[in-house]
Amino acid sequence: MQTTVDRAGLSRLISAAGGIADGITAVIDDLGAQAVAAAVVGELLHRADVPAGPDVSVHLGLRHGDATIRYGLQVGSAGIAHHPVGGEREPAGVPDVSLTQDLTEVVRSLFGPRGAQSSASRVVHWGHLENPAAFDRPLPAYDVVRRMVDALDRPYDVGLAELCVRYGSDKWGHHTYPRRYEQHFGPLRDQPLTILEIGVGGFGDQRRGGASLEVWRRYFPRALVYGLDIVDKSHLGGQRVAVLQGDQSSPVDLARVVEVMGRPDIVIDDGSHVSAHLLASFAYLFPVLRDGGLYVMEDLQTSYWPTFGGRAGTYDDPATSLGFLKTLIDGLHHEEIVGRAPAATDPDIGGVHFYHNLAFIEKERNLDGGAPSWIPRGVRQRTSVPD
Repeated sequence: MQTTVDRAGLSRLISAAGGIADGITAVIDDLGAQAVAAAVVGELLHRADVPAGPDVSVHLGLRHGDATIRYGLQVGSAGIAHHPVGGEREPAGVPDVSLTQDLTEVVRSLFGPRGAQSSASRVVHWGHLENPAAFDRPLPAYDVVRRMVDALDRPYDVGLAELCVRYGSDKWGHHTYPRRYEQHFGPLRDQPLTILEIGVGGFGDQRRGGASLEVWRRYFPRALVYGLDIVDKSHLGGQRVAVLQGDQSSPVDLARVVEVMGRPDIVIDDGSHVSAHLLASFAYLFPVLRDGGLYVMEDLQTSYWPTFGGRAGTYDDPATSLGFLKTLIDGLHHEEIVGRAPAATDPDIGGVHFYHNLAFIEKERNLDGGAPSWIPRGVRQRTSVPD
């Protein structure tokens, strides 16, 4: 019996969650209800953000067909722990609360688009109702279950800046990138996506990093997130997150990354910030980026710093990151320019957006045609006006 769902299985589950209930159920049956339940519980507890606190016990039941898959959850001073309970039997002991819901409905709530959430099958039983003293003040169990239910029902979306602070990403603070990311990523938030971020963080320390990967995992509830780092930080991966080791300037390493993850919808380059490395990554990854995708480059101030391959006092050198990005603006208008040698990227540049130290490149067909041929493109000849 399969006990875990791999990334390919998660991708199937996420895709099915946007469709009809029978389709979701069929994928659950194919992947194995026990394995899907384990993935669901991991995702639910990750999003619920239950903090360490007073002891609270929760019995969670996920119904599928005629069976109920049961988990025991325990909150305490060390945080929250969970374990599956075999068979149909209830976890031992009287819980503070029990929550039961159909597995298909939970999959749709967690992995489906916003607005697809449902609580029609949910049943919550509180274990303290026969104790009059329990009504004198709110119990710790109330907040635990509220967090779990909010994770399922998604009554609100947490903003990107808050997530950056929560997980310790430097995209907010010294940088103020979240508002620009919200502009471009907000419309994509509910879509099933494949995201690659180059640079996992923590520099050469193998134990550190992964903050922004957790941000993207939380911000995009239907995405599979991949990180690439020159240092082996694969242990920082988790459900819907994988960390690969490789050199961002190596086509061989980048080809291996694409082989593992498939074509990305979003690429974020927060790697070495060396101009030659940024350009090498773009040259390989932009062609495999899906149509409609976004390619992002961060910390572009290094384009002016010789330490990172930049050019002090020279601002249009295409060997620097910003100098190269400026050429994409000409590429955006390639069908209007006379005498310019075509660039490989010209047909795929749909838009280029510059912000402080940050750029977004949109990939879409750029072959709408130029101005009519009868409009003069050479030097305009002055014509005399008759008296």
